[in-house]
Amino acid sequence: MRVLPTPGSPATGRISSRPHGYWGMVMMIATEAAVFLGLLSAYFFLRASSKEWPQGGILPPELSRISVFTVILLGSSVPMFWAEHAIRRGRVHQLRIALLISFLMGLAFVINQGIEFSTLPFKASDNAYASLFFVITGLHGLHLVIGLLMSVVVQAKAAAGWFDEDRHLTVTVFGMYWHFVDVVWIVVFSSLYLSEHIR
Repeated sequence: MRVLPTPGSPATGRISSRPHGYWGMVMMIATEAAVFLGLLSAYFFLRASSKEWPQGGILPPELSRISVFTVILLGSSVPMFWAEHAIRRGRVHQLRIALLISFLMGLAFVINQGIEFSTLPFKASDNAYASLFFVITGLHGLHLVIGLLMSVVVQAKAAAGWFDEDRHLTVTVFGMYWHFVDVVWIVVFSSLYLSEHIR
């Protein structure tokens, strides 16, 4: 008697569940999203309860340069999508090019953030606004630096021939993290930069 394969079994060609690495990244993203949500909630609570904002006569953050680098950072998701698309078709050379482009765009943003921090007319210790500004933007910058380090590892694995159209979970999981960092910056930029100029 022939036994029919059950739905989700290997014989049907479908995978019954996602790999542990995928769910690990989902859990990490959810945790980090909660951290940023808490910090941004504190920022808006403080803003709503302060008679003067930004506090201490601090001018709202300058928009022109950070806007350019925001476009660069968000644009870095485009080559990341390309990388994911390419490796699903076994195009390792395209994967390597796309990862490098995304890395350079993210690095440009980090360098600009370092320059911005060194030229801000206030210090983190000046008042609550200044502290939250440095903590929120700095935490995002730290996440981006981690993403750059992850990119180096993924690029090294790609160069060593670890990936093909059937084996590329690392690329997928890394892409999830990179897109998360970009989405967080949309919220941070809108909250700490744009909103201070449109009130």
